[in-house]
Amino acid sequence: MKHIIILGDGMADKAIAKLNGKTPLQYAKTPYMDLLAKNGRTGRLVTVPEGYNPGSEVANTAILGYDLDKVYEGRGPLEAASIGYEMDTRDLALRCNIISVREDGTIKTHNGGNLSTTEAKPLIDLLNKKLGSDRVKWICGIQYRHLLIIKGGSKHIVCAPPHDHPNEAWRPLLVTPEEGWEDKCEEGRMTAKETADLLNDIILKSIDVLAKAPLNIERQKQGLDLANIIWPWSGGYRPAMKTLCEQFEGIRTGAVVSAVDLIRGIGHYAGLDIVEVEGATGLWDTNYEGKTKAALENLKSKDFVFLHVEASDEAGHDGDIDLKVRTIEALDSRMIGPIYEEVKNWEEPVCIAVLPDHFTPVEQRIHVGEPVPFIIWHPGITPDDTQVYDEISCVSGSYGLLRLRQFMEKLMEC
Repeated sequence: MKHIIILGDGMADKAIAKLNGKTPLQYAKTPYMDLLAKNGRTGRLVTVPEGYNPGSEVANTAILGYDLDKVYEGRGPLEAASIGYEMDTRDLALRCNIISVREDGTIKTHNGGNLSTTEAKPLIDLLNKKLGSDRVKWICGIQYRHLLIIKGGSKHIVCAPPHDHPNEAWRPLLVTPEEGWEDKCEEGRMTAKETADLLNDIILKSIDVLAKAPLNIERQKQGLDLANIIWPWSGGYRPAMKTLCEQFEGIRTGAVVSAVDLIRGIGHYAGLDIVEVEGATGLWDTNYEGKTKAALENLKSKDFVFLHVEASDEAGHDGDIDLKVRTIEALDSRMIGPIYEEVKNWEEPVCIAVLPDHFTPVEQRIHVGEPVPFIIWHPGITPDDTQVYDEISCVSGSYGLLRLRQFMEKLMEC
């Protein structure tokens, strides 16, 4: 049997008064998710181990069956793999957003006013020219998501994910050394305090550098959000991860379809082929049809496909209720529906799983690490009593509450 996971990033949410007390998932028209729930089995999954931040890097790695205590190194190294940067043993790789801050010192958006990659590249080039060195280097990623490499940096620092702090003052969120590591250093690396000081210095200097960028000068004239400060976070060293085919007998070949460097990086270390899709943006305007076609083409020749869609998470971070509903409906009608209709009669059966990685409540605009609802369906499965797919209905699903690796184990039993 072949397997495909369709993941709507941040799709899970809380009840919202504007939606008549329903969650966006309950309110949205999702006939195919409901069909799979009615004819499949459901449950909930703990995707964030105790003690970990509920980030996508944690949740997606856990969903694929990895023990975070053994492999977790933060987002930076995963995104480095996706971008194609081969980390040196002394590298500290950090995810580096270009964000928007207001004149009053608060964070307006974590995405630099929805920067495009075309807009971001000159900013990254400018940062390298003005602030880069033998020790400090930026690598351009996608949109507002980039990579910062610190040669000899220490990972024992505390960085605040910018999407978790909308409307908060940014200066109190500057980098600090991890408690107990202030003056410690690993061989060939700076101390944690030296690393934090270096990062804070380039954060502050980036304000003046980005203020002079032509993009921001033009945006200021038009009254648009400025991409006016860098924000590094979630750093780590090169991870040691076994591939999925080394862990699960039913996976010999696989692919990941995503517009997000983080997810592509996880796929790289998991041994999955990274599939490029023209027009895949990581936002509401992503190429749903192109990603669906790519997922189906790879499923014909491979055992496993991980299809990831970022749009709902971004809508949640933006606090846009209507947009979040539309992204959920688009996932259902433009991805899940066509995939189900295509594979339901294949000679070799296909098992479809649908789930988010974490909650991104649109009224809170941050990630929340609560158990997420999931569906598993394949031809011939004995359905449970769940009739629709949402955060509440799946509580009574027959899989109950699974934790971390148990999801992949159940999926691969099909």
